[in-house]
Amino acid sequence: MRFILRWAIIAVALYAAIAIVPGINYQGNWMDIVWLALIFGFVNALLRPLLKFLTCPLIILTLGLFTLVINTLLFLLSTWIGGGLGIDINLAEPVFWNAFLGALIVSAVSFLLSLILKDELKGRKRKK
Repeated sequence: MRFILRWAIIAVALYAAIAIVPGINYQGNWMDIVWLALIFGFVNALLRPLLKFLTCPLIILTLGLFTLVINTLLFLLSTWIGGGLGIDINLAEPVFWNAFLGALIVSAVSFLLSLILKDELKGRKRKK
């Protein structure tokens, strides 16, 4: 159940990024966003720990701001893989900055939704 909830949170966050950032061009339906959310989650689960480990000194040196660059690169990779799998999404020029804004919005929306749904994500029931 937590997997589906996390998947839905990522899908909503991706939809918010697509709706807010004018440099993200998307011409698909909601099912494509659901598949893109799965790709995004898979890429993050596999590559984020490795990238954070490899760039740990740089993250410490920049007081954590380099994680924004990692998020941007993972967002770029997810949209590239999604485009290769037939999801009609691409980033307009300047690609890096549009990916940066998209990743920033996805991170913020995911964080807010995770705070709101923290009890459901932990598997606890709310007290009334």
